[in-house]
Amino acid sequence: MTIEFSDMAHEAPSPLVPSECRLLLSATPRGARLARRLAGVQLAAWGIPHGCALAEDVELVVGELAANAVLHGRVPGRDFEIRLGYDGLRVRVEVSDARGDKAPPQEPAGVDPWSAEGGRGLLLVQAVAREWGVAPRGQDGPGKTVWARL
Repeated sequence: MTIEFSDMAHEAPSPLVPSECRLLLSATPRGARLARRLAGVQLAAWGIPHGCALAEDVELVVGELAANAVLHGRVPGRDFEIRLGYDGLRVRVEVSDARGDKAPPQEPAGVDPWSAEGGRGLLLVQAVAREWGVAPRGQDGPGKTVWARL
């Protein structure tokens, strides 16, 4: 696991000075749970208090996207990456995995809420994020990045 925090101050950064956090975690259920918890720690370090609506929404999005990366984007031996960015007003969440050939649908299909099957994660992301999307991973290696802005 690799963790890089670029701004650990306990005050919100100036809107003119963006802050970023990068987490490289094992593509396991434990890694996905840890991603959500560490996102909450980083938000608190940026001055976004635990339990406020923004913190809860960001933690929800990180949890859902990390779970999807582990479930659908896992390649044995490859980690997944979480990046959080905060500009004083908005939080950007990026979750990258090694499976570029398996992108989520841009419009999540409706699912039966009583079904034991999954499929509600992207509906939750869509409901709480201002916008979200999928992009090729780019210079950081093969795969895709699913991002959301809150």
